[in-house]
Amino acid sequence: MAGSQKRKVTKYPKNINNINIGMVFFAVMAIYIIISVITYFRRDHMVGYEVKEGSLSTNNIYDAVALRTEEIVESDTAGYVNYFATEGGRVAVGNLVYTVDESGQLLEYLKSQGSEEVSLSEDDLAELRTQIVNFESSFDPHNFHPVYDFKVSIDGTVQKLSNNSILSNIQSLNANSATLQSINYKYAQNTGIVIYSIDGYEDLALENMTSAVFDESTYEKTQLINNTLVKSGDPVYKLCTNEEWSVVIQEDDPEKVQELLDLEYVKVRFIKNQHESWGKVSSYTNPEGETFVKFTFTNSMITFCRDRFINIELITEDETGLKIPNSSIVNKNFYLVPKNYIIKGNDGKTGVLRVKYDEQGNETSEFINVDIYNESETMYYLGTENLRSGDNLILTDSNQRYTISKTDTLIGVYNINKGYADFRQISILYQNDEYSIVKSNTTYGLNVFDYIVLDASTVDQNSSKETTEESVSETSQALPEESEEPATEETAEEITVESSEESSEEITEENSDTEVTNEETSENGG
Repeated sequence: MAGSQKRKVTKYPKNINNINIGMVFFAVMAIYIIISVITYFRRDHMVGYEVKEGSLSTNNIYDAVALRTEEIVESDTAGYVNYFATEGGRVAVGNLVYTVDESGQLLEYLKSQGSEEVSLSEDDLAELRTQIVNFESSFDPHNFHPVYDFKVSIDGTVQKLSNNSILSNIQSLNANSATLQSINYKYAQNTGIVIYSIDGYEDLALENMTSAVFDESTYEKTQLINNTLVKSGDPVYKLCTNEEWSVVIQEDDPEKVQELLDLEYVKVRFIKNQHESWGKVSSYTNPEGETFVKFTFTNSMITFCRDRFINIELITEDETGLKIPNSSIVNKNFYLVPKNYIIKGNDGKTGVLRVKYDEQGNETSEFINVDIYNESETMYYLGTENLRSGDNLILTDSNQRYTISKTDTLIGVYNINKGYADFRQISILYQNDEYSIVKSNTTYGLNVFDYIVLDASTVDQNSSKETTEESVSETSQALPEESEEPATEETAEEITVESSEESSEEITEENSDTEVTNEETSENGG
């Protein structure tokens, strides 16, 4: 009978109590963490910048025309010219510059005498190497014209060195030869720098400048080639006779021209070799209204004696100090409080006594820590973090009160040496589009090797130091999330345990109900 009896099992419907609360909680926490990570990476973070000493200059690059005292020397004899003075070198009165071979048979005569071979000394080779190195250091791949000048210059130097060897060989040849008698030796009549080219700008002066002079596409320079035929009256070389020389630029901005004239002397940097020199300023405006500014120098003429067009850079400002990016600079408001209201607390911190009222309305005082950011003769600049406009401050040992109302703005940056963004006032000496030069070692200011916030806009000016410190340190940003997770796990475990206990109780009740039902069935069946 007992085997034929059917066991009656009551099934309870699924309800909310069967849901695993722990899993739900961890799912919510996972979503929260994901959102927090996404928010963290999308938020602007503070980036530090190390303050270093540097300089800034207002740079203005111009194409300039060189003016020199130049004297063209013409040949008084027809024949083949051979140069013996180095181009760009200085000659004195009486130095041999060139010879004129009226017969044109000198080279063939030397070959017949076995003197056509030329050997170069170490000094000669050093001169060639110097020219090559100078060209390589100033070579511009975007401007190919100097390559031709370099080629002609090298040819001239090689020919000059060869001629020097030929000249020494001439002395050992037959002095009665008719060929030697046709050679005319030409000596310098003045002291100066020898140039073997002409361009028609030798007599150019500031007073006859026009904008057309600066058009390099129409510029023509005639190179005087060695061992070429010349006739009487032809130019054979050019002599720069004065060390004083000038460069001229075109500047049609009247304010800029007046600024240069007011300076009287301007530092000029030559782009070719980065040489710097001070030039005396003068200007001229032609009848067409074009204004030209001239800078006169008393040195370096020999360096640029072969250049007519020169790229220069005017340095009108050159300040040295602490170099910081402009993105770090911020304007911030501060409260102005008389100096005699500032006191020292028991812990040595600076602060003020502020009026406070208790619950019964009685007046008391409280000590408020403050930071001083600047000072005048009578006032301190205090931060706005712990004070409010309208606060009444108490003067110690007196009944006087001061109501905070006056504010002023300071220019500064945020210093992060201590891990949080702390405002530091700066005094700007000079500024361009990207950087500023500020004074160093100033009170309440910056020092070299300080770290500042690169982008001041990432700092919340209304936040406290503690809040800002969290933004500066990535580790501190992660700490709150890490400290919450252990507590979360404990809570989840408690909930899981409670849920397990509740489930066990339900199962026990179900089992007991099942047993009662079975007993009832057995009795009925009996």
